Amino acid sequence: MHEYTSTARVWGLTCPGFPEEVSRARRWTRDILRGSPLAEDAELIVSELSANAILHTASGLTSGSFHLALAVSSQVIALSVTDAGGTGTAPKVEHQDQEAEHGRGLGMVSAIAHRVVVHDSDGGHTVTAELFTAALPGGHPC
Repeated sequence: MHEYTSTARVWGLTCPGFPEEVSRARRWTRDILRGSPLAEDAELIVSELSANAILHTASGLTSGSFHLALAVSSQVIALSVTDAGGTGTAPKVEHQDQEAEHGRGLGMVSAIAHRVVVHDSDGGHTVTAELFTAALPGGHPC
């Protein structure tokens, strides 16, 4: 294989910031990862990150949107959701007690994913969750 050749495949989807778009994001993820043992985890992660974008940022405003990116290689599935910003604080993983009604979403994502990274920019935040395929028994790609 040539050193600059990649076997990774990348998909992208931009959704309007309406609550019903969360189910569209889940379906899109499920369709791409059909047959992968990590599909259900990926679908749950995309659902949570998409809902957070709509509920907690300008993505949920009338003209708002959020963008999903899904990259699949033999080593990792990377799921990214980029919101429209508009908040004074960046998303962060918080571990709430059992009585808390809010603030558990990214904690749940970090418990499922092998790695979660938050990138801030002037235009919003991108939360990327990675599921390592090598962590599967036998290390088979998805």
